[in-house]
Amino acid sequence: MDARVGISGNQAHYLARVMRVAVGDTVILCDNQTGEWAADVCEVSKRDVMLQVRQQLRVREAVPDFWLCPALLKKDRFDLVLEKATELGVAHIKPVVMRRCVADKLNQERANTIVTEAAEQCARTALPEVTEPMKLEVLLREWPADRTLFFADEEGGEPAASAFADHAGPCALLIGPEGGFDDAERKMLRAHPNVSPISLGPRILRAETAAIAATALWMGCQGDWVNVQEAKR
Repeated sequence: MDARVGISGNQAHYLARVMRVAVGDTVILCDNQTGEWAADVCEVSKRDVMLQVRQQLRVREAVPDFWLCPALLKKDRFDLVLEKATELGVAHIKPVVMRRCVADKLNQERANTIVTEAAEQCARTALPEVTEPMKLEVLLREWPADRTLFFADEEGGEPAASAFADHAGPCALLIGPEGGFDDAERKMLRAHPNVSPISLGPRILRAETAAIAATALWMGCQGDWVNVQEAKR
């Protein structure tokens, strides 16, 4: 491949003003579709950087079929969930609005920036898709019949490690808000045919800790941590 690509906006500013690239320098591009590419800098201006794509370095990584459905949290805490979920290899992040959520809106542009920067930091070639927040009732009503939804219930359930290890097929993980699930939400969840309650251990975890710890556990049991050498190929 020998194509020219123009970079503008914040990315051009970062290359030109922060990294101070010059004509002839090589940069790494990732398009979230085909993978990672090496490109040479052809032109640099105040607002644009022109690149000549030279060769593909890596194909787009295979992503485990795992969705994280975290309750919306206060901005800084939810930023942490977005960042770490990206680093851990989540395919989809589906924010959920519940009755005890402190927040009910998500700045989509900010969220996409966070996952993009996290992917760059850990050299991911696939970005997780961050969807618009939806209410729990809507999530459950539209839930696909072929996907299990594990929900971390502070009142107990099957130990997460054994539930994850024994599961086969597409799945997702639901984490509640700072105040936990209320009784009506818990009843709704336990009545749903595709929902399975799990326990994250004997201690009460903050919502962002629960999301990160449970995602890491799933990656160790079923995700691409199971065979690291295969995942690197």
